[in-house]
Amino acid sequence: MWRSLASNMLTILAIVLFLVAGVILWGQRQYSSEGPLDAAICLQVERGSTMTRVSRELEDQGAISSGAIFRIGSNYDDKTAQLKAGSFLLREHASMEEIVDQITRGGASTCGTEIVYRVGVTRTQVAVRELDPATRGFVERADFDLKSGEFPEVFVQKRALADTRFRIAVAEGVTSWQVVDALKSIEVLSGEVGTRPAEGMLAPHSYEVTRGMERAALVAEMAALQQQRIAQAWDMRQEGLPFDTPEEMLILASIIEKETGVPDERGQVASVFINRLERGMRLQTDPTVIYGVTKGEGVLGRGLRQSELRRVTPWNTYVIEGLPPTPIANPGLASLEAAVAPEKTDYVFFVADGSGGHAFAATLEEHNRNVAKWRKLEAERQTGGD
Repeated sequence: MWRSLASNMLTILAIVLFLVAGVILWGQRQYSSEGPLDAAICLQVERGSTMTRVSRELEDQGAISSGAIFRIGSNYDDKTAQLKAGSFLLREHASMEEIVDQITRGGASTCGTEIVYRVGVTRTQVAVRELDPATRGFVERADFDLKSGEFPEVFVQKRALADTRFRIAVAEGVTSWQVVDALKSIEVLSGEVGTRPAEGMLAPHSYEVTRGMERAALVAEMAALQQQRIAQAWDMRQEGLPFDTPEEMLILASIIEKETGVPDERGQVASVFINRLERGMRLQTDPTVIYGVTKGEGVLGRGLRQSELRRVTPWNTYVIEGLPPTPIANPGLASLEAAVAPEKTDYVFFVADGSGGHAFAATLEEHNRNVAKWRKLEAERQTGGD
């Protein structure tokens, strides 16, 4: 009897410890993952304020999802007592970990005027933004292409101000060539980039930069953050995935990144490629073919030709088995996490559904029906719906 009771107690204890570990892991992910802010805001930390008061204000402004996790994380990092008074510009989707670091490291960021260089897949844009004192949000005063050569007067004026802040926002799915090419054109930076980083090794993120910052130093910061994200994702991988190394995970994550712009689809897209790899099917994904054509240097700017779909390149997953030899872009953290924790589905096919997302299918018959719907929708669009 006592042996049975002891065994049951040990089982219950093991379950409790497992649940506690799960809660801790969940809390850590919440603390370090992207936050809910859709747009940058200005946070005022008054002298004599506390981390509890700051966490409540951040909750009220929709900047964090949990004040409790925010406070626990700051305590765990031994930063609660280091809170600094000042005016802090919080970027969109800043994580709780980033906000804690920002409001405790000193050198407060004065909110006012900000110039943002947005490095995208098709172009690099520049936005001039100013703080609206009434809402403590930011209003764009100008928005233009970096390489257009037509700079608005407001850009010229604000760029010259000593208190203007500069930020470089790198989008998910850009290639290393695109990042380097954009950095060369950003005049507030200095120096040479040096050797182009390997594909996939630059973290999509929003980086605050200072006038005269070395390009090589910024690239090193991007690479360090991506290494951190890769390690973080690899540590949370599911058992039994059909790849063996962080490098293969990064390749798969880059494909997931290029295949969907809908955040909620990443897990399903990941499941399709995982299922195909497990069944020995070819991945057959167009973005890999495009990378074989462009090598990541710019955009293709047109549809793929049949000859390109048949051409043998190391990246053409219509003709090669398994994963290509390198990533095809720089994936964000969400795509890295999707690669190691895909949804559990039977899907092996997907096609555009006309809404910006995809229709998924487990059988070829179902997939053919989805393709027919997509083609009908495309034909109706081309004819104006007549």
